[in-house]
Amino acid sequence: MTRWLVRRTLQAVLTFVVVTVLLFVLMRLTPGDPLERLAGDRQMSAEAVAALRHKFGIDQPITTQFRSFVAGALAGDLGVSIEHYPTRVSTLVMSRLPASLLLGGTVLLLTFGIGIALGVFQAVNRRSRADRWLTRASLTLYAMPSFWLGLVLAWFFGIRLQLLPVAQMHDPLLDPDASLLARTGDVLRHLILPAVTLTAVSLAAVMRYQRTALLEVLRLDFVLAARARGLPERQVLWRHAWRNALFPVVGLLGLWLPMLVSGSVFVEQVFNWPGLGSLAADAVGARDYPVILGTAMLVSAQVLLGGLLADLAYYALDPRVRQA
Repeated sequence: MTRWLVRRTLQAVLTFVVVTVLLFVLMRLTPGDPLERLAGDRQMSAEAVAALRHKFGIDQPITTQFRSFVAGALAGDLGVSIEHYPTRVSTLVMSRLPASLLLGGTVLLLTFGIGIALGVFQAVNRRSRADRWLTRASLTLYAMPSFWLGLVLAWFFGIRLQLLPVAQMHDPLLDPDASLLARTGDVLRHLILPAVTLTAVSLAAVMRYQRTALLEVLRLDFVLAARARGLPERQVLWRHAWRNALFPVVGLLGLWLPMLVSGSVFVEQVFNWPGLGSLAADAVGARDYPVILGTAMLVSAQVLLGGLLADLAYYALDPRVRQA
């Protein structure tokens, strides 16, 4: 296992390096001056803009810029934000990370918890009326754009019924001396609509993966043998069939781990959720290259880490992988 783990880790590191180089080069080749908006908003003189251009290294050759970036990144410094100058990129990322982890973690738990349960229910009750209705409902939600569903939910529950807040993560009118329970409840109320929106549009994939995988396993010989031995159907389902039907879902979970950090840009914009997705969207609009590169690197690392963790889960769950 050690050799396999070292090989997979080296592959992930090499892929991360290649992705980082490509992102850096593509952003530097994008036409336009990233300091134009900053200079206009702050009414800076030409001399001040030139000084900032030199400070950010934009006037340097691209190879020199890349060497400076790599040296800073190895030291844990991703540079200074252009739009939020002089705030450092790492400070901006860390200030948005808790909100992204809260939203992404909640969505992952709801999506895979509910999706697996409904997928198993559909497989056990295949071709029933409930199976057909669940399939239609999940595919309908999956086909909806997340931002459109978010707007509909915000209008209905936030504006029409006035039951839930539709923006931000905290109530600005909440007493600063409120108890921990009150502050936690306030955050959870703000979390409901964006979490439900992302969960609703994501359920279909998990449900279909789990339903299809379980149906295939239920037809295999070892399941038929377990039933022939007189084992209870519940034991056959959960102890023998379901574990072997988890492999596709585990792979899907590895691909979706970046949601823990990035969430959904559109949903964060709709609900003004202060996460990394909205930070990246604002940075793109402002041509804030250091922030764009920093968030993109973080998401790339999450994708590669998710794939590695999925492979480790396969290795732990499937004896055939360990023997290969």
